[in-house]
Amino acid sequence: MKEIRITKNEENQRLDKFLLKYMNKASKAFIYKMLRKKRIKYNGKKAEGNELLRAGDSLSLYLSEETMTSFMEEKILPEAKRHFAVIYEDDDVLAVAKPAGLLTHPEKSEDKDTLIDQILFYLYQKGQYAPSMESTFTPALCNRLDRNTSGIVLAGKTLKGVQSLNEAIRSRQVDKYYLTMVRGEVKEAGEISAFLSKEEGKNQVRISKEAGIHGKESITRYRHLAYHSGYTLLEIHLITGKTHQIRAHMQDMGHPVVGDRKYGDTKVNQEFRQVFGLSNQFLHGARLVFSDTNGSLGYLKGKTLIAPLPKVFQQIVEDIFGKNVELE
Repeated sequence: MKEIRITKNEENQRLDKFLLKYMNKASKAFIYKMLRKKRIKYNGKKAEGNELLRAGDSLSLYLSEETMTSFMEEKILPEAKRHFAVIYEDDDVLAVAKPAGLLTHPEKSEDKDTLIDQILFYLYQKGQYAPSMESTFTPALCNRLDRNTSGIVLAGKTLKGVQSLNEAIRSRQVDKYYLTMVRGEVKEAGEISAFLSKEEGKNQVRISKEAGIHGKESITRYRHLAYHSGYTLLEIHLITGKTHQIRAHMQDMGHPVVGDRKYGDTKVNQEFRQVFGLSNQFLHGARLVFSDTNGSLGYLKGKTLIAPLPKVFQQIVEDIFGKNVELE
């Protein structure tokens, strides 16, 4: 018999979900069979699987060592060179500035050194994450940016951090602001509300003003910061966070994002590549505000995080709009 004591990094999740992580090669059917046969007990009693775990709870697993070993795959943490900057960090929360060109999560099995890989290794080096000791919890990213978009990404270092950040983002207690440069003149502030759906066979989205079967509501607010030489610098307030939302909305307005290879203007992109060496879209997650956080994140209420502009963006802003543009 093996006894497991639930820690703070494992509480606030269902018993069945915990067991599926703990024995990560076991099927759901096997877990429920063991619960029914009382081979797995919760605080010494028969369990259903839907119980919410609390720190200090006890799990008793009446399984052979051989059976458990066959269902448990050891976590392997690869070394990953750090390419992000730390913007903010406490015991539960980590905010980093992701550079353009870096994947947040692996998209294919061969993808290595992604942002999450780098963050896990960073926490491992600090002694704040040990895969061999954490059988069911792994620090996780709570928002993501497109590969070629730079800016702020939030991560939960603990289960409490992950759950609290996810809830704050879901309930729109965290305001996300982006800086972008678009083709043409946008004179006034405005809001775009539309439905986005993925195009079959393409890594792109389609915009519709009416809700479809697969359409997801998307809302983007924008305001003018500067205009010069046929280009507008905009601050974007992202109300919802859908795939390619800002880029697709700007294209639909007739003001594609400079440097955007999927939704942008090919001629404009070539000019900016030649003059400035710009190889990705001019889109940067510049500012994040914990506007109305409560509960375990109440201490962050009113806090603003800022990710400095990448050097190539700084150069473009100074050369086209001048040095006196208010970016915050």
